[in-house]
Amino acid sequence: MGTLSTFNFLTLNGFYKDAANDVSWHRHGGEESGFASDQMEGRKSILVFGRVTYEQMASWWSSPAALEAMPDVTKGMNESSKIVFSTTLESADWENTTLIKGDLIEEIKNLKADPDVQMTILGSGSLVAQLAEAGLIDHYGIMIDPVALGDGKPLFSGMKTTLDLQLVDTRTFKSGVVLLNYVPLNVHA
Repeated sequence: MGTLSTFNFLTLNGFYKDAANDVSWHRHGGEESGFASDQMEGRKSILVFGRVTYEQMASWWSSPAALEAMPDVTKGMNESSKIVFSTTLESADWENTTLIKGDLIEEIKNLKADPDVQMTILGSGSLVAQLAEAGLIDHYGIMIDPVALGDGKPLFSGMKTTLDLQLVDTRTFKSGVVLLNYVPLNVHA
């Protein structure tokens, strides 16, 4: 069976992006950049996005500014295989991207049937909530930033079940950002 992981930044009050879909509040200093570069090195995981996150990521990571700011991560992001789930996009032009318009849950189940498939959802709160509720996420990586926003979008918005997680690892960065790694215990209806 393949694996599906998530990786998201969260504020102290549980938002993965602000009300305008911005994540510039995330503290991404030298230590965090090094961590991101290490994560991209040798990456074989397929990156998974919803439409909104895909459009933001494609715009940033294909820009000269991204290449200048974070060359190793930019190279890794551009070279990685990517899937975007959308019923409204007509095409996905970011290199190495496949557009899937089918049923999210069924498509992920089909992809996970291959034991060699490793996928990581970046951002994409709607996908995370739907796939968490379906019990299809195997690992949750969450970076908590020491910031609270007045308004934003909660990561698990729309879930109708309870998701029990077990903490398996932590890492604290000098900036005050804390990385929490969880695996699911179970999902309750």
